[in-house]
Amino acid sequence: MYRCLLSVVFATIFFSNLDAQQFPSQIWHSGYVISLQADTVKGKVKYDMETNSVQVDVGNKIMSFSSHNTRYVRIFDQVADNYREFYSIPYRLKSQYRTKVFFEVLYEGPLSLLSREEITQETVPSTSIYGSAYVRERLAYSFYFLDNKGNITFYNGKRSDLYIIMGKKQKQIKEFVKTNRLKTDELRDLVRITAFYNSI
Repeated sequence: MYRCLLSVVFATIFFSNLDAQQFPSQIWHSGYVISLQADTVKGKVKYDMETNSVQVDVGNKIMSFSSHNTRYVRIFDQVADNYREFYSIPYRLKSQYRTKVFFEVLYEGPLSLLSREEITQETVPSTSIYGSAYVRERLAYSFYFLDNKGNITFYNGKRSDLYIIMGKKQKQIKEFVKTNRLKTDELRDLVRITAFYNSI
């Protein structure tokens, strides 16, 4: 089943403007976890992509899961009013060894668009000549493409690399990007490009 989770795009834009105390990974969401043994655990869910872990509050009992013993996580975010889905997939993240980590599915099809998020700090310059710069937290996203053979490719946001990833369809993709004035490093446009790729 091919799904374009456009609501995730708007949720992402919304979340990037929230205060640090309100980032989605710091909020309990209604949802469930499917374990490696195919057990379904329902309750309030909190995820952490940096540690690749999930907690589920089941009747005031906290159950903890890692990406190694989890298959799938689904939550309903009431603030953004949409469902979000995460899969645990083997990937070589920072070391030379493949290990299971969580990816959020932004678009699912023959070529799927995945993401991982982290909370980062950025320095914001003052708009006043008397003011000083300040540091704020924001959500940063890294993007990945999953093909129908199970291969995951990290995408750095560069247009030329996107065309390489999309291979034989790059001529149509180039025209689509140019005609619609899309930016290949922005989440909303990247979802549109991926959806178009899967439609041709």
